Amino acid sequence: MGKEYSANLIGTDLKIAIVASRWNDLMVNKLIEGARDTLIRHGVSDKAIDLAFVPGCFELPMAARKMADSGNYDAVVCLGAVIRGATPHFEYVAGEAARGISQVGVLTGIPASFGVLTCDTTEQAIERSGSKAGNKGVEAALAAIEMANLMRILP
Repeated sequence: MGKEYSANLIGTDLKIAIVASRWNDLMVNKLIEGARDTLIRHGVSDKAIDLAFVPGCFELPMAARKMADSGNYDAVVCLGAVIRGATPHFEYVAGEAARGISQVGVLTGIPASFGVLTCDTTEQAIERSGSKAGNKGVEAALAAIEMANLMRILP
């Protein structure tokens, strides 16, 4: 077997952007808190964390791409919550947010982590934003740190 690449979760010299949706702010604010706390606990300076708000999850990829293209960030953490309703709106918004956020990393080389809740109910979203099922903002922040560090060591 050839060389193995594995990154750490040390963020002391990283600059991170958080892009968050204002829609479903009850849950998203908890995701932001979880992400920011995790970044700081892993060594990212509070001054090295910038936060941008967008109206909804559909707009996350555009702002994430702009921040990634700026060259000012090692990773972008995307946070939001889409809750299924009675119309197909959920599928369009959740699908396009996921596709767009994925493309940010692929097109820019700057990792964009997916911290968007896609839930059937408000209760599920509350559980995943800091209750029974943990906080997906924490997971997105950890992924951002690891991927930023991995991008530094990959050939």
